[in-house]
Parts: sequence; structure tokens; C-alpha cells
Amino acid sequence: MLDAVVGAAASTQRSVTGSAFIRTCRVAIPGVMLAFLLGCASTSRQPAVPESDTARAQIPGMPGVRYVVPEGIAGFEPDVLQAAAAEQQARSRAGATGPLPPATFLALSGGGDNGAFAAGLLNGWTAAGNRPQFKLVTGISTGALIAPFAFVGGAKHDQALRDFYTGVTSKDVLEARSILAAVTDDAMADNAPLRRLVGRVMTAELMQEIAAEHAKGRVLLIGTTNLDARRGVIWNLTKIAASGHPNSLQLIQDLMVASAAIPGGFPPMMIDVEVDGRRHQEMHVDGGTSAQVFVYPTSLDVQALAAEAGIVRDRSLYIIRSSKLTPGWSEVERRTLSIAGRAVASLITTQGIGDLYRIYAIAQRDRVDFNLAYIPASFDAPHPQEFDTDYMRALFKVGYDLASQGQPWVKRPPGM
Repeated sequence: MLDAVVGAAASTQRSVTGSAFIRTCRVAIPGVMLAFLLGCASTSRQPAVPESDTARAQIPGMPGVRYVVPEGIAGFEPDVLQAAAAEQQARSRAGATGPLPPATFLALSGGGDNGAFAAGLLNGWTAAGNRPQFKLVTGISTGALIAPFAFVGGAKHDQALRDFYTGVTSKDVLEARSILAAVTDDAMADNAPLRRLVGRVMTAELMQEIAAEHAKGRVLLIGTTNLDARRGVIWNLTKIAASGHPNSLQLIQDLMVASAAIPGGFPPMMIDVEVDGRRHQEMHVDGGTSAQVFVYPTSLDVQALAAEAGIVRDRSLYIIRSSKLTPGWSEVERRTLSIAGRAVASLITTQGIGDLYRIYAIAQRDRVDFNLAYIPASFDAPHPQEFDTDYMRALFKVGYDLASQGQPWVKRPPGM
């Protein structure tokens, strides 16, 4: 979802060029100065978690449902072993014998409305008849919105993804605020429409389906960024869903929105936590500010952990990068918004490719079969604004066709 800020900046720049741009500055600059002179009343919040307690903070009533990167990753290994034990127990109850089946991982990247590519690819993969059941699904930013539906799978949830990424418009995602919001509020736009939309699709019924998979040893993770600590946080949605806590559904919904909350563009999500019984609040924003895609912590030695637990199985990883991997050339206007937008776009592209290199190296180390799909460089449908339905439908079709007509996967990141 962080990628969307680039398109928004470009759209804004296109709409306020020439004399209109000058008029906007004449109105905005005095207003901003007046706001500073009168004093800006910042939006209130509870105290942040002290730096020394960052990894110790827990969700009230739901301890151990998240991992702070890198300090809090120690709790990840026990959960991996617990998931393996739950899978073996589920197989025994079902009367399954013989070696463990291959474990298949799915990682869904950020990308704003380009998430239509992942939604189309997943639908096409189902149509091809060879889509596996994933042992692990991870999502970040727009990938976090897709991940619960990809995790549970089935025709109903494929249709939900199709509807979301071919029918949603910008009005379903955000409400514009005054230009003074830059200095008087916590974001330039309100994402209350997105919160309502997530509330309609991330239902109690879907949460129960996710909880049932927890008992089978399957894992669903999404990522956010704790802006106070500047740390990525990995949330175990399967543990939250299975916790039985009365606030579990609201927390899952909040985290999905938080993972797609563009800093400065959308309001952050304030998450209540506690340390030694003392209440604090953390400010969580788009997980794409920490990584564009993730699978599991780098420090996790899958081979050693599996050997210790006596687990022998093949492992495959599928990454869907909802973005092009080619830089893309265009002449940049000598204007502030054009320059800033172009720089952010370059940063996101470079970060995304770097994430793929890192994950590829980990996969080689852990003997995990690596598979990658991304938006083809040849895709050039018009993209007049963010969440343009014609653009998303065209991109959905590209993903669908790639998966339904053959394998869209490449075995290495670009340049390797």
C-alpha cells in the first residue's frame, strides 16, 4: 500500500500544475503559517512504550501473538515447533501415515492497487487446478489485505478477492481532509472507509476459519511497522484468531488496516499494549516502511530446527510481488512533488528488489525451492489515479491469465 503514495503524489502534481499550482500555494502557505502561529493541537495518544521495553510489550489478554524484529524473534522458534506438532497431531487424527507432505509458503508483497495482480494470479492459480494449500502465508501492506483470503482459500474467498480488487474505488478507501491536516492532524486523508470495508470482509466467520487452520499447524502472518521504535512487527493472525479473546476480531481488522496505513497519507493505527501491567500505546503504520515482502526471520535456521525436531520434508516458496521489477524511465519535471514522488518510487523499487535478494539467499541457505512472480514489464494499461477500476481489472486479468495458462514463476530475482 505504501506504493500508492507515489501515485497519489504524482496525481496531485498533475492536478495542480501551472497557475493552479501557484494558487494552491498562495492559499496553503498562509494557512500553514497561521496554524503554526496559533499553535497546532496534536492528536492525543497514550504514552509510548519505553525503548528498553519494546520487545517486552504485549497485547493485553493475548501474550505471544507477535514478534518484534529483531529483538523479539526468540518467540518465533517455539511457535514453529508448536505448529509442526499440531500438524502431526492433525494428521494422526485423520489417519494419515507416511512422510510429511511438502510444505509450501506464500509471501504477498505490498503494492497498493497493484494488489489486483496478486488477486488475479491467485484466482487463476485456482482455475489451473494446481494451487497448493499453504503451510505459511505472509502479507505486508496490500498483501496483508489479501493474505487471510489466500490463506483460507476456496471459491468464496477467491471471489472476495476478485470483488475487492476489481470493484473498489478511491472513495472506498479514503476521505480527503483539509490541506491544513498536514500540520493539524495525523494524516492528509482519513482511511475510515477502508476500515469499514475491512470490517465487512474480515468477518467473525472468516476468523473462525483461520482459527480452525491454527489447530492443523498452518500459520498466517502479517507485518506492520512500530513507528515509535522504528521496528518491524510480525503478527501471528492464526494465534490471535484461536485465542478466544473477545477483542481478537477487532485486533485483526485493525492490524490489516495498520499494515496498509501510508505514513502521512493515512492515520496510524494506535495499538494498546502493556508492560508489567502498565498500559501504553504503540503507533503502527504501513509494513512497507520496513520491508516490501517477508517470509520468516533471517535468524531462523529452518534446517537446524527441523533436524532438532526430527522433521524431514521438502519446502517451496512462492512470492507474488505486486509491482514491476524494472525501474521504468520517464522525464521528471523540475517541481517539488514530481521530484519527491519519483525519489520515493525509486526507493520502493530498490527496497523491493533488495528484499527479493535477501529472501533468495535465505531460501538457498535453507534449501527452499524459490519461485517468484511479478507484474510483467509489458503491462502498460493507463493508470490515471489510484484505485482506478479499469486499471485494476486489466491487471487482475494479467495475473489470472499468467497463472491459468501456465506457470508464471521464475527461479531467481532479476540480475542473479
